[in-house]
Amino acid sequence: MSGALQYWASDIDIDINRGARLYMLPCIAGHVGADAAGATLSEGPYRQDKMMLLVDVGTNAEIVLGNRERVVAASSPTGPAFEGAEISCGQRAAPGAIERVRIDPVTLEPKYRVIGVDKWSDEEGFEDDAAKIGVTGICGSAIIEVVAEMYLSGVISEDGVVDGAMAEKSHRIIANGRTFSYLLRDGEPKITVTQNDIRAIQLAKAALYAGIKLLMEKQGVDKVDTIRFAGAFGSFIDPKYAMVLGLIPDCELTEVKAVGNAAGTGALMALLNRDHRREIEATVKKIEKIETALEPHFQQLFIDAMAMPNKVDPFPELAKVVTLPEKRRSLRMAAKTAAAADAAAAERRRGRIR
Repeated sequence: MSGALQYWASDIDIDINRGARLYMLPCIAGHVGADAAGATLSEGPYRQDKMMLLVDVGTNAEIVLGNRERVVAASSPTGPAFEGAEISCGQRAAPGAIERVRIDPVTLEPKYRVIGVDKWSDEEGFEDDAAKIGVTGICGSAIIEVVAEMYLSGVISEDGVVDGAMAEKSHRIIANGRTFSYLLRDGEPKITVTQNDIRAIQLAKAALYAGIKLLMEKQGVDKVDTIRFAGAFGSFIDPKYAMVLGLIPDCELTEVKAVGNAAGTGALMALLNRDHRREIEATVKKIEKIETALEPHFQQLFIDAMAMPNKVDPFPELAKVVTLPEKRRSLRMAAKTAAAADAAAAERRRGRIR
């Protein structure tokens, strides 16, 4: 059942006022659920002329793109990397987690902020304040920022390869077997960003961007006018770093905004106004659902999106505010990128990723 559901509380044995009524929003598609419908009602891409991209980043990213003329939607398998899983020092956003990162492009020295501490790490008194809660890992927003900063400072190439030659320039670049890592915090515990961490982020961001690009192709557009990040995680993403990483397509940065719990706002709208219920029920029926796993072009989009910010797509708006490094691709890593894309495609065909 994908349509809206309505019950009396007593019908399904919910122990509240027997006269209470329950309303559940409709699903857009199998992996684009009622939360995406709520966010769509809240932000209303179908109510405007601008081409709006609405993204809720999670283990499966839910993507809605459109305007009053047409709306398309899909889910993309980002995996848990942005939530701290699969990252060597990753953790959830809690006191002690690094949440912001900056790297000096000359010295490669980092500074960072920690949840629960008001100061940056290079400010006097930081260590004393941090000692009270401990510095324990890196949360999702900082994972995006540190990888983007490593790219901007030349620590990694556009293919995401840590440049081992940088070890002569900074003690922050350390050997880790046959690859290299970046030492973010030289304390207890030591917090590093490994080559495998970067690879996990690349796979996640490539899946999201490829899904977005697929919807843009379905809409026949090569740019979006406005971008909205929904959900708790989206509220803490810095739009500039999301774009440097290639998580989202090029857009004026002033048009990229976090909208918080848009699904909750949409649910509240539906509960308080029956016209809104009818509105989203009718809208969901018109939204075109795209299955990324069935689209043959998805694999090539995925391969292109592994590069930072992207192998083929230009980012002119981003280039107005950020100096992007010159491209210096690695043939060895390009082959690995293609192999990773082939493996992801095989997983989707087997139905393990949708």
